[in-house]
Amino acid sequence: MSPTVLAQPAIETPPDYLYEMVDGRYVEKVVTSYSAWVISALNGMLWDVVNSQGLGWLLVEATFSLEPSGRLRRRTDLAFISASRWPLDRPLPYRSEMPIMPDLAIEVINPSTTVNELVRKRDEYFLHGVREVWIVIPSARVVEVWSSTGCRLVRHDQLLTSELFPGIPVDLSKILREIDAVESTEDGDARN
Repeated sequence: MSPTVLAQPAIETPPDYLYEMVDGRYVEKVVTSYSAWVISALNGMLWDVVNSQGLGWLLVEATFSLEPSGRLRRRTDLAFISASRWPLDRPLPYRSEMPIMPDLAIEVINPSTTVNELVRKRDEYFLHGVREVWIVIPSARVVEVWSSTGCRLVRHDQLLTSELFPGIPVDLSKILREIDAVESTEDGDARN
């Protein structure tokens, strides 16, 4: 299933679904049940430590404007913004997108994600100041950890560590479980 692309000018009211703005067009962001669970699990693993140590902010499905024109807005599955980029005593924007880029952007791949889309998004994040990008690939049970020095692959049975979270390993075995790849071809089976 490919994401829906709506050819609308950026000035129109956004649609009622999760979307990103790419080249001035709304692009639906598809989030599967499994990818939503992975995002929730990662957020849960990082939440207590990030908050108790005052490291910064964790945001689920937050939108970041990458260009002043507003023609490129990306919605990360999960983002971390360090307290040095956005102080903890400064309220988050209530009615708008984040005006800064996160330190970490996490994207969870689902069956509708294309390689071109993934590479473009990763490159855009780095071009606009993101320090790390984690690409979670549930079907392969791995996480690609991208930084300015390159990429390292972390398998499901390894602990993921990051400079952004010193001394806080993420236990991928609790998140990247074997996927039950049974997909129904009949509408009725999917609802049962």
